[in-house]
Amino acid sequence: MGYAIASAAIEEGHEVTLISGPVALSPPPAAKVIRVTTSDEMYKAVHGALAKADVLVMCAAVADHKPVAVAKEKIKKRDQPLSLELIPTRDILKSLPETRDYFVVGFAAETNDVEKHAWEKLRHKNCNMIVANDVSSSAIGMESDENSVAIFLRNGEMRKISRAPKEKVARALVKIILETSKKF
Repeated sequence: MGYAIASAAIEEGHEVTLISGPVALSPPPAAKVIRVTTSDEMYKAVHGALAKADVLVMCAAVADHKPVAVAKEKIKKRDQPLSLELIPTRDILKSLPETRDYFVVGFAAETNDVEKHAWEKLRHKNCNMIVANDVSSSAIGMESDENSVAIFLRNGEMRKISRAPKEKVARALVKIILETSKKF
């Protein structure tokens, strides 16, 4: 979805910096691409790009948790169970300054109570807009070429974009982001 949004913003004539983890997608040719592999690298890249941002779209969390320790060598197969200790990653969206001069769009990928969790995230993460999608089915959202989203705004308004190819959803979403951010 992030790549589709980046393409749609470029089509609208905007300069785009795409900060991306490892994916099997080609970035839009006109995007400035910053590649990262860890949540810490993503945190640094996002905070480094904020000075030039008018709109920040945070499509997905890198991961909610990471291992406490990273093995320097392959962990060999054993006959007994193996446990990994995980710690929360830094919440990049929550780490943004409360006072800022750029518009923040967060995403909420949910498997249940989508609307409830989206409103909570909008308030808790101090976003200007939350784009929520139900990822309980593999037919849409992640790992699919289609999506449908609900958009939650600070003024209490909610809009929906019906199921369609991600490129079409992204174009509609970029128009809503641009329209809403002008009122910001």
